[in-house]
Amino acid sequence: MPLFQPRRRDLLKVAVAAPALLAVSARAGILLGSDSPFALGVASGEPSPEGVVIWTRLAPRPLDPDGGMPAQRVPVRWEVAEDERFGRILRAGTAVADPAAGHAIHVEVAGLRPAHGYFYRFIADGVASPVGRTRTAPAPGAAVDRLRFCFGSCQKYEAGHYAAWRHVVAEDPDLIVFLGDYIYEGAPADGGVRRHLNPEPVDLAGYRARYATYKLDPLLQAAHAAAPWISTWDDHEVANDYAGALDENNGDPAAFLRRRAAAYQAYWEHLPLRAAAHPAGPNARLYRTLDWGRIAQFQVIDDRQYRGTRACQPPELLAAHRPYLSGVLDCPQRHDPVRTMLGAAQERWLLDALGATRARWNLLAQQTLMVPFAMIDPAHPEQGAVVHPADRWEGYPAARDRIYRRWADAGTPNPVVLSGDIHAFTAADVRHPDRPDAAPIAAEFVGGSITSLNHHPAWRDEARANPGIRFAENEVRGYARVELREQGAEVLFRGLADARDPGSAVSTIARFEVEAGRAGIASAA
Repeated sequence: MPLFQPRRRDLLKVAVAAPALLAVSARAGILLGSDSPFALGVASGEPSPEGVVIWTRLAPRPLDPDGGMPAQRVPVRWEVAEDERFGRILRAGTAVADPAAGHAIHVEVAGLRPAHGYFYRFIADGVASPVGRTRTAPAPGAAVDRLRFCFGSCQKYEAGHYAAWRHVVAEDPDLIVFLGDYIYEGAPADGGVRRHLNPEPVDLAGYRARYATYKLDPLLQAAHAAAPWISTWDDHEVANDYAGALDENNGDPAAFLRRRAAAYQAYWEHLPLRAAAHPAGPNARLYRTLDWGRIAQFQVIDDRQYRGTRACQPPELLAAHRPYLSGVLDCPQRHDPVRTMLGAAQERWLLDALGATRARWNLLAQQTLMVPFAMIDPAHPEQGAVVHPADRWEGYPAARDRIYRRWADAGTPNPVVLSGDIHAFTAADVRHPDRPDAAPIAAEFVGGSITSLNHHPAWRDEARANPGIRFAENEVRGYARVELREQGAEVLFRGLADARDPGSAVSTIARFEVEAGRAGIASAA
């Protein structure tokens, strides 16, 4: 089956079926041959009332270290129009695809109308890209009848196909929120539905090839072309369970930071992010807020880059560069208020944002399960749930409780946590750490995983053992759909019949309602 198909005119049909990939022009001599320079598709993100980021990356041979591009800067025209045929182009310009950035293009389009839909495309050396669809945010403080968005995470290429993205596109969301694990960094493995196409990445060329593997998938491309994205990362964009400058094996921090710099650069090159998120070596500021009129504010955080030391670890593990303990029994260090999940600067920023926001709904978009959730030691099940996952917020309870207290003390309107990482649909009431028997102060929803597996046999038993968990399902893959209105929110967990099937059906496996002015989950079905 050829990779590139002729472009269709109906964007929605294209987005549901496959991305609109254009056959290459014979004029594309500078782009080295007959392959399309837009093999990785197009994307948009970070919508504001005046504009949006539009993205592409020139890569006629995406798995090559240089993407098949020459070591020179290439001018690329970009166009934004209200109609898919580009009969009246509203904004246009020329960007430069630089080899230092993998020939990626990030255009921060400005001067657009609030709460409005647009189409966009790129043209390089006479070759047109697929057409993407995007929209701007409503004006600041504007009344909004409804915001519909889908959120998901954890899309391991080998574990399944991307039927979830086919159904996300069909939901016609205003936004797509991705909460981490866009790629998985492991070496190719057998036993899945497909294999990673390059060895485990440790440098920029390797991470570029891994992103290209994922972005060549037509259903993922379709989701990027259908709506603007808001993205944050988790661990697998760099390495499993990393914390700050330490990998899971407690390896050499200097070597790991070199790897992290390469991974952060590749992430930047492949996602529609603003210039403010551009990495400087192993550092990049990804935390930010995004407003959607007066109905919602997303507080997007990064709980990987700035983490403090892991709790309750035998000291010899670090000294001997041996793997950390992912599950620990309680110890005083776990509760040390100095330990941080977000770093001091990001935490101050978040607490300030939670006090300043006037949005009707406040959505904390973050990586991993936040509510207290201890696990059962299979060797001693009679002890109950006493093992604390060191890689989640459970390993940093004092940092978590500062956010909980800030919601309550500042009167943050209608806080809701959106989470990923654990490969399991989960819904929970969040309670005040000082008043655990009182009414909830927030709700948390984990939107399953796009493909990644979680066959942990005790998951449901552990969920029942942890107060506040209202729903837990770890054998079904999928995503969450949220519909926000002034008076309430509806959250649907959308589960695939079989994530190994690119044409899988989807169904609603759980439905929740949250009422404005009443924290927690009002009803579950």
